[in-house]
Amino acid sequence: GPPSMAQEVAPVLLVVLAGLVSSTWHEGSGYYAAEHHTNEVYVEEPPPEPALDYRRVPQWCATLNIHRGEATCYSPRGGSYRSSLGTRCELSCARGYRLVGPSAVQCLPSRHWSGMAYCRQIRCHVLPAVLRGSYVCSAGVQMDSRCDYTCQPGYQLEGDRSRICMEDGRWSGSEPICVDLEPPKIRCPDSRERIAEPGKLTATVYWDPPRVKDSADGVIKRVMLRGPEPGSEFPEGEHVIRYTAHDQAYNRASCKFSVRVQVRRCPVLKPPQNGYLSCTSDSNNYGATCEYLCDGGYERQGTPLRVCQSTQQWTGSQPLCAPMQINTAVNSAASLLDQFHEKRRLLVISAPDPSNRYYKMQISMLQQAACGLDLRHVTTVELVGQPPREVGRIREHQLSLGIIEELRQFLHLTRSHFNAVLLDKAGTDRERYISPVSPDELFVFIDTYLLSEREAARRAQSGDPCE
Repeated sequence: GPPSMAQEVAPVLLVVLAGLVSSTWHEGSGYYAAEHHTNEVYVEEPPPEPALDYRRVPQWCATLNIHRGEATCYSPRGGSYRSSLGTRCELSCARGYRLVGPSAVQCLPSRHWSGMAYCRQIRCHVLPAVLRGSYVCSAGVQMDSRCDYTCQPGYQLEGDRSRICMEDGRWSGSEPICVDLEPPKIRCPDSRERIAEPGKLTATVYWDPPRVKDSADGVIKRVMLRGPEPGSEFPEGEHVIRYTAHDQAYNRASCKFSVRVQVRRCPVLKPPQNGYLSCTSDSNNYGATCEYLCDGGYERQGTPLRVCQSTQQWTGSQPLCAPMQINTAVNSAASLLDQFHEKRRLLVISAPDPSNRYYKMQISMLQQAACGLDLRHVTTVELVGQPPREVGRIREHQLSLGIIEELRQFLHLTRSHFNAVLLDKAGTDRERYISPVSPDELFVFIDTYLLSEREAARRAQSGDPCE
């Protein structure tokens, strides 16, 4: 029947086992044999009270109620005899509750039910805490309670997102974990462009290290740089710099930026005709200086130096190399020699007369070696004969008798026999000959002792055009 208020309060229904009936288990029979002990006592006097009529008493045992549960009863006397003798009741609990005690009881002659049972709420154990995460449950540890797991920022859930308290008092699924799968955040500095410093093909570039954060525990294990350090000198072109960061869980992230070094360049200068250029640095980069030089026998007309500016334009304009003008109408040998200073070497040949055998040999050898002489910046000066018919000449230019005399004295050249002297570009007497000198001997001497570094470099560059 419906439970009364008093029973609603007590969740435990005690069904007391009857003392009058003991059950003995007969091995192998599969039945309980009830040994009945009647409670009737026959006495002579007074006359016996009328025995209770089991058949007529509907309420033999107490009304059976189970809190949070239900009793389904079957009476041998039909439906109205719910607690009459022999009634058998099957006990069950409401959803969320579990039966503790026998699942069926019987109303015994002792007026007690054969057992006691109650309904206990189904509860699961308290879920353990999650490292780096938490959970929220809809109804604590009761049945059907659903617990949803979340992880701290930067961590991700691996396993079941939620677990439910099931009818058997166990949680569904298994315990999830929070793992750091998120790579750190790394931000490189911006890419940058620099102009090479004047006179250099490199630029020194500085930058701040990248900004690195880890979303999980904030611990960055290491940051690695691939490429040059900040403050390095970078050559012309584009350079990629890469940083890689690792967090504690060995997740990694990288970023990159580029450093581009631009060399400002002026148009490439052309060497002058009959001359050449000598430039600093890379010859046409910002800050490079180019000097125009003329081959021996040519003179520069115009600016000697031009500089490449940051506007990528050269200062000045291109000079020319014009053939050297020899002025023989001067009033002293010193003025004459001065014109050759730092430009030409002089080979001064002296002979007593034009028919001198050595003189003729020397002149014919020099005529055949004209190219090699010019390559080595050698100008020939001839002083031949006796005064007053003495002749002095440089190519087609005639020298006055006064200058011839001065030259002889200055260079100690006798008129009595063949002799020659080689002067370097500074006008210093370097070698003397008393018989004709072969061009090869002369050239070996000049190439070994008299070439400036610049001339030697130029010779190595252009080879020997006379061959």
